[in-house]
Amino acid sequence: MTSHSFRINISDDEKRTAEEITYHYNVEKELADKLRNARKDERQSLYISLYDELYRRVLNHPQLTRKADEHQQRQVVGRQIQFLKKFLTADATFMEIGAGDCSLSCEVCQQVKKVYAIDVSKTITQNSEFPPNFNLVISDGCSIPVPEESVTVAYSNQLTEHLHPDDAKEQLGNVYKALAPGGVYVCVTPSRFNGPHDISKYFDKTATGFHLKEYTVTEMVGLLSECGFSKVQMFMGVRNHFVSFPIFPIQLIERVLDNIHDELARWMASVIPLRILLGVSVVGTK
Repeated sequence: MTSHSFRINISDDEKRTAEEITYHYNVEKELADKLRNARKDERQSLYISLYDELYRRVLNHPQLTRKADEHQQRQVVGRQIQFLKKFLTADATFMEIGAGDCSLSCEVCQQVKKVYAIDVSKTITQNSEFPPNFNLVISDGCSIPVPEESVTVAYSNQLTEHLHPDDAKEQLGNVYKALAPGGVYVCVTPSRFNGPHDISKYFDKTATGFHLKEYTVTEMVGLLSECGFSKVQMFMGVRNHFVSFPIFPIQLIERVLDNIHDELARWMASVIPLRILLGVSVVGTK
């Protein structure tokens, strides 16, 4: 493995050693480079195989250890439920894209009629038990294999950045097809301006792990509009309270950050309140 020096201090919530983080980084970067450089026809199988390989080789990956930590898992799921309850109803069909260990989807099962959990890997959900109204669906990374116009609320959290940039719009179009008229897609993805947000945050200035592209609010609003969503809103949350916020001021701030030095822009975007304002939580309505 290649030797690296850390770009920033290890975060307080990181329980692994520097050596373990470096190992994770090298494995993830190796696998992510395969995905970045692959042809489209190759990527359809690689999304599945490479994530399965990552979880096999990095046994202390946060996605796996968080599943074993019930308290941390409840906190993570609870914050997401606080946001989603604005959109959920008892007769809703909910779809989570990039469901991971499916803990959120299982929780939502208690509040809605039907749940689809879409992911590229079965590895992380092995030995799990699911509610009767839960459906695990394995995707190739772009497809959304559920009946068209069957979903009332679609949701992804930390998913879009894992897609190859050439696949993001196609997947978003497939989400649009899955939504019923008037349905909503709630999309949460980390801001490029205060990234990177994958394991490469310790080593690189831009994401080089499985975050193949980190986005801005402006970019996500543009993608949603291009795919046909009739209305796009932005939400911002503080202490589990979420409110709709005008998009235009955020686009102006992003334009300024795009035109100043990268290090200064990253520092500014990481300081509250800009960190909160630049959080990419957008909702598209079909």
